[in-house]
Amino acid sequence: MSRRIAVVADRVGWEERLLIEAAPAFGLHLDWVNDESLCLGHPDAPSVKGYDTLLVRSRSYTRGGLIATLAEAAGVPTLNTAGAIHACENKATLRAVLHTAGVPVPDHRLVLSRKDFEKAVDELPPPLVLKPVFGGMGKRVTLIRHADTAQSVYDYVEDLGHAFEQACLVEPYLGGTSVRCLVVGREPVGAAEFESGGTDWRNNAALGNKNRAVAHDPGVLKIIDGVVSVLGPGIYGVDLFRTSDGYVVNEVNHAPGFRAVASATGADIPAAVLRHVQELLA
Repeated sequence: MSRRIAVVADRVGWEERLLIEAAPAFGLHLDWVNDESLCLGHPDAPSVKGYDTLLVRSRSYTRGGLIATLAEAAGVPTLNTAGAIHACENKATLRAVLHTAGVPVPDHRLVLSRKDFEKAVDELPPPLVLKPVFGGMGKRVTLIRHADTAQSVYDYVEDLGHAFEQACLVEPYLGGTSVRCLVVGREPVGAAEFESGGTDWRNNAALGNKNRAVAHDPGVLKIIDGVVSVLGPGIYGVDLFRTSDGYVVNEVNHAPGFRAVASATGADIPAAVLRHVQELLA
């Protein structure tokens, strides 16, 4: 009898489609469940009853953690766990817990006001990156090349952002390349380097910039061990920057897109994910 898994997401994208299609070969049945229609609440709410686990792939930077928390309260395990998702959704929280555990992260400042921003620009000279604490896929991430444009850039945050959207990080610009390491369970299953191209300075995997497979660097493997020790085994896209002192963790994505890494490396990521689900349900 197939074990029933709910793939919780706002839509069926490339990754979700491959997971659903590959599932029967692993004795699993995956259903797409729209993350806007669960209506969770009291632990006896029926929305997730009947599923053996929830594979949370919500692209929202608030829904995933909330859904996982209430699902776990209803006795339905989630992948990733609610604790891991909550940590990944908040860039400031994630960097704090990683740094405390000895995992290297970039120098940064939390900016909650213009006074914070002015002090951050003074302490960390340009070029700088201004990014929202909550968000992903490279959205609203801004490169500030010169101090004389910094204040006008912050005007957009101050005037157009609402509530928690105004919470930002300021950090040094660490160059035009990054490495995404796709982790399943405790092990990296593929790593690719992304390079900004054309007129867009960002090297985010979601933007479709240049990519190539890279070998598993011992320094990267050590960092991955540290990340998993903090967050627990799961499915993560760990984004790293290379610095003169070694790699640092920029972000950890709790519902990572893996099309670019799979394309660059040839890794069968859906199979790795489904095997991990099998192990959790054994």
